[in-house]
Amino acid sequence: MARFVVLNGPNLNLLGTREPAIYGGLSLEEYLPELRSAFPGHTIDQVQTNLEGELVEQLQAAEGTYDGVVLNAGGFTHSSVAIRDAIAAITVPVVEVHISNLLSRETFRHTSLLGGVCAGSLMGFGLDGYRMAIDHLIRRAARTP
Repeated sequence: MARFVVLNGPNLNLLGTREPAIYGGLSLEEYLPELRSAFPGHTIDQVQTNLEGELVEQLQAAEGTYDGVVLNAGGFTHSSVAIRDAIAAITVPVVEVHISNLLSRETFRHTSLLGGVCAGSLMGFGLDGYRMAIDHLIRRAARTP
């Protein structure tokens, strides 16, 4: 069975209380058991950090440890060349996830520096985007010889 890591960036530790009309009412801790139960036999680890360098280190550490990365880089999506370079430098597939639909929000959120080096991008599906990303990574691994 496969191992995945969900990497969450700045302010995602506030899920459940931060702008619930946009991000919903569940915290990551409340959602993780549901996510894990959707993929029995697979390992799903989770890391949340408000620090850009920590996300870079976690991406580098994923190489050879995980079969896939689900990344919600939060606000760093629109500003971090360092995170983009870290994704490009590893071979483990990374799926970019955003809880809200970035294209329906402020104009500065419409551009992702990360999407071009990711295996795929999901946005606007709420927390379900995490499940969809892991499902994609499992199916992708099954197609890869």
